[in-house]
Amino acid sequence: MKSRVNYKFYEDKLIRELQEYVDKTYDQHYATDKYQATDVIIDSGHGTGFCLGNVIKYAKRYGNKGSPCDARKVLMKILHYALIQLYIHDEENKTVFKPAPGHHSIDDVTPDEWNKVK
Repeated sequence: MKSRVNYKFYEDKLIRELQEYVDKTYDQHYATDKYQATDVIIDSGHGTGFCLGNVIKYAKRYGNKGSPCDARKVLMKILHYALIQLYIHDEENKTVFKPAPGHHSIDDVTPDEWNKVK
């Protein structure tokens, strides 16, 4: 059994916080229709430009407006658009993680095994 990782930069807590942030976006006005604008943009073949463009836009905005709390929200937006782009990447490249025998999740995989994922 794998021992618990002692995250130096609190990645475990920050990932949980990011998930809470993403969850809240699904409750907002632009997520109430059957399709979000992001769905339409991705389906029209412009998802990568949209996501990476938003990452750049928010990265340039970081720290230039508002309070430190506002800057932190900007970082959450960057991470959210990066996650959506990761989804697009995986869909376009048919990237699928299939655990090897003896592995039950992505957390059980070595870096070499992860690099072999197609």
